[in-house]
Amino acid sequence: MSTTAKDKARRIWRIVKRVFIFLFLFQLFYILLLRWVDPPFTLTQLGSLFTGYGLKRDYVDMKDISPYARLSFIAAEDQLFPDHNGFDWKSINKAMEYNKRKPNRVKGASTISQQVAKNVFLWQGRSWFRKALEVYFTFMIELVWGKNRIMEMYLNVSEMGPGVFGIEAAAQKYFKKPAKKLTRQESAMIASCMPNPKKYTVKPMSRYVANRYPWVIKQMAYLQNDPDIQQILQ
Repeated sequence: MSTTAKDKARRIWRIVKRVFIFLFLFQLFYILLLRWVDPPFTLTQLGSLFTGYGLKRDYVDMKDISPYARLSFIAAEDQLFPDHNGFDWKSINKAMEYNKRKPNRVKGASTISQQVAKNVFLWQGRSWFRKALEVYFTFMIELVWGKNRIMEMYLNVSEMGPGVFGIEAAAQKYFKKPAKKLTRQESAMIASCMPNPKKYTVKPMSRYVANRYPWVIKQMAYLQNDPDIQQILQ
């Protein structure tokens, strides 16, 4: 390689290295900032807007979210949420075994923390690269944010219907009331749509939601007196 080519390669490497350092420091700053500030947008929200589903959202503080809503999503999506470090390894192993047996049917095992990492920082998809980034961001928000902030973010950024993001927008759309006044049954209905909120609709109520929300209500009754869960509900 000539001297000129070597110099050009060094310059390119320096630029790449600086860009990498900048991106690394920026994402650290952004993670820390979101400990107190809500994200201006997410890639999933932008995708919904640009693909014609629209974008309805209204971020609210945890104090403005019904305890029933918090409990219903724990019951429906991640009953070990207060206790794990971001990953439910037992469920992950079960999902991996299921996917090996039935490769045409993909079963997930994402915790609430993993869903927040994906929804806030990443894009929808199942590539190994995206999953690796999800692991990193899940670890970081567990370390920096803590459980209550993760739950608050989850209830604000998750899609809960076609183009409907967050529990406040969902409460207003489906029940014409603020999230703070959601009942146990209403909360369970919204939480029941989460595997696929575009397909499993709350209103008109899909068969899946109709069958699932009574089960969610029963799980809420089992979990509501757990001391660790009570800390998130207060």
